[in-house]
Amino acid sequence: MSSILIKNGLLINEGKEFYADLYIENGLIFEISTSGISKSADTILEAEGKWVIPGVIDDQVHFREPGLTHKAEIYTEAKAAVAGGTTSYMEMPNTNPQSTTQEELAKKYVRASQCSMANYSFFMGGTNDNIEEVLKTNPRDVCGIKLFMGSSTGNMLVDNEQTLRGIFSKTPMLIATHCEDEETVRRNTTKFVEKYGEDIPMSAHPVIRDEEACYLSSKLASDLAKEYDARLHILHISTAKEVEMFTNRIPMEEKRITAEVCVHHLSFNDTYYATKGSQIKCNPAIKSEQDQLALWDALNDDHFDIIATDHAPHTWDEKQNKYAKAPSGLPLVQHSLQLMLQHAKDGKISVPRVIEKMCHAPAELFHIEKRGFLREGYHADIVILDPKADYTVSKNNLLYKCGWSPIEGTRFNTSIDSTIVSGHLAFHQDKFDESKIGSRLLFNQ
Repeated sequence: MSSILIKNGLLINEGKEFYADLYIENGLIFEISTSGISKSADTILEAEGKWVIPGVIDDQVHFREPGLTHKAEIYTEAKAAVAGGTTSYMEMPNTNPQSTTQEELAKKYVRASQCSMANYSFFMGGTNDNIEEVLKTNPRDVCGIKLFMGSSTGNMLVDNEQTLRGIFSKTPMLIATHCEDEETVRRNTTKFVEKYGEDIPMSAHPVIRDEEACYLSSKLASDLAKEYDARLHILHISTAKEVEMFTNRIPMEEKRITAEVCVHHLSFNDTYYATKGSQIKCNPAIKSEQDQLALWDALNDDHFDIIATDHAPHTWDEKQNKYAKAPSGLPLVQHSLQLMLQHAKDGKISVPRVIEKMCHAPAELFHIEKRGFLREGYHADIVILDPKADYTVSKNNLLYKCGWSPIEGTRFNTSIDSTIVSGHLAFHQDKFDESKIGSRLLFNQ
């Protein structure tokens, strides 16, 4: 592979900020020097006045391939991710067919090896009747097992208690859960159908998929994990009440139960349904301002371990349906880093903590091999940011196949200058080099 020398950048890494040169060779970070690097390189990137950080690792995306490619594809969404500084992703099993057999899971890896500009991994999906397939999953090259303990896109609900106990007691791998209590959601839905028929307002979404639905399911998952000493990671926490289940007093490597918060739950609250409508309809629902503020507090005091997107595109036409038929999910992977850095500029979080929660912590939590940090000998997944270049989200610069974003018109004060994926300069000043594909992530689980 070609060598790359990054000169005079402000490296922000592991809570420290320092000016240094960084040399990349054979896909790895070969040298980091605060006194300068004078050796020649095939490509020299001048980073004076810019920030150099590890690439973002997003542990929850839905790229819709196979079977739902009218919404998105691995190629299009991975390209959007790279343009936004996300160098690695972990994709969910609710495609068509679902990734619930080893054969279907393997097909996704083959497809990604042909077209994904970002590094990749795919979750194995659990169902009520595939525990034998789940237990065949290789922890070395698969990120984890995904359980939908609440129905969402793809109808992969796992609600059989014996199945849940079997998976929690037998798998040594990380179990990632979508937690919403199905009985509570159905009961609440019935009430709103009786009252409104087909004209349920979008603002009812956080009432139908309410705090209690989230808490009951998250508590069940937590209790099962404790009973069987399983490794549990609860995705997209959305309520203040759930925070109490997570500890902030022990190091990551000692945690058996961890949590993720998503950028949309940090960025929106229920007052936005009036203007955004179905654009922000997602599962679990975006809830109250009180919940939103509690999520920020929990993130900043380490009750939450990582920040992700739950990038979940649907077509614009699909989102225009009435409440019951408008699918849940929104596309965000192209701008998650910029959005969080804007929150940092607005004083809600520090820049080093953004990098910790989006780059370092996902690598630690999933035990990803040699990624997530700017360290010599690690894979060169690197983002160069211009902290003084404004950028406005518009349809003209969206790369999602669905062609829309809930944050169109949003202005950021930081732009993505370059993204290096496994030592390859994949994106530089609005231009892509698609000559190389990202790598399959490996894990030391």
